[in-house]
This record gives sequence, structure tokens and C-alpha cells, in this order.
Amino acid sequence: MPFHLVSHPVAQDALVALRDSATRATDFRGLAYRIGLIVAAEATRDLASAEVSIRTPLETTTGRVISGDIVAVAVLRAGLSLIEPVLALLPQARLGHIGLRRDERTAQASCYSSHLPMGISHSTILLVDPMLATGGSAIMAIDLLKEAGARSIRLLCVVAAPEGVEAVQRAHPDVGVYSPALDRELNTQNYIAPGLGDFGDRLYGTGVGHDRSQEA
Repeated sequence: MPFHLVSHPVAQDALVALRDSATRATDFRGLAYRIGLIVAAEATRDLASAEVSIRTPLETTTGRVISGDIVAVAVLRAGLSLIEPVLALLPQARLGHIGLRRDERTAQASCYSSHLPMGISHSTILLVDPMLATGGSAIMAIDLLKEAGARSIRLLCVVAAPEGVEAVQRAHPDVGVYSPALDRELNTQNYIAPGLGDFGDRLYGTGVGHDRSQEA
């Protein structure tokens, strides 16, 4: 599956403000929601649908409704910011989460929590993780999803590094990656450059975003 660049002008406009180091946490949250809506809409453009008959106040007509099961899975903690916009578009989606921790010295990810809905082998999985840096966390999360039976997985991000995209595509070529930004590179500390700092810290106001590590 290819990398999908989300070029929608609303997403690109929100991305500029998210990158700005002067953006406060309160504004950052609203921007994350706005950009999440656009990324989720792009990632679900081709969802399966079925024709139904409905009665309007004037007459009977037909329309199309989403026919498949949708599961949204957040990579903790920053991924929680993209769950709300996904649910705004798909309120019927079931939810799961995967908790991953990255070793700051080795940049290797480890799992400390995984709670996934049952029966996901025929579901469309929307895996949400704002920062795709080395790809280690995304690959581990996808591994866990496939072990649970998932067959159709889409990875939704806000910023991606080429190294992370390549790593995911090598490990899981059947998983599409959706992001408004494919940044230049990882620096020597495995931070995305130019990036936007630590998404979780900036979202929750828990640290100086551009001075701290990012998700793996």
C-alpha cells in the first residue's frame, strides 16, 4: 500500500500552526482535532457501503450507508488526540488502545498495555499515532493487531519521517499510511526534522515540546 499525502488545504493550514513552537497547548488540542478530521476523512474515502431505502418527509428514496465494522485503535498516549475526530466521523466505531513505551537510549519500543475489541478479522482498523518517526512503535502496534486477527489496517499520522514510512512498508506492505506531512529526515537523536516537537507534551502541556523526544 502506498503512502497517502493528505494535501487538503485545511489540514495543511492546521499543520503550520501545530509546528509553530509558540502555539499553546489549549490551541494545539483544537488544531489536532481539526487535522485529525481531515486525515480520517481521507483514510476512509473508500469504505464499503450498502444501498438502503429510506422515507423522507416527501417520498421514498435510496442512499448509501457504511456497511463494514470499523475499529479505531490509539497508540498511547498521543494517539488519544485523534480518537475524537475519528468518532465524530464514525460514531459507530469500536475502540481499542495499545500502550507503547520507547527507550530514549536505544529508540526501541516495548508494549505495556494492549486492549483490543474481539472479532476484528473482518474489520477496517484505523490505527492512530500522530508521529511516525523510526516506525518501531507503528510496526509493533501493527504486529499486535495482526496477531489479534486484523487483516485491513490503515495508519493515520500527523507527521511522518521517510525512514518511518519505509520501515512500515517493508514490515507491512499491506498497510497504507495517511499523513499531511512527509518531513525531511530523522536527526541523529531519531527526532523528526523539521517536525513539531513532542506531540504528547505539546498536547497535554507536560513539557517543552521541541526539546523532548517524539513517538517512535
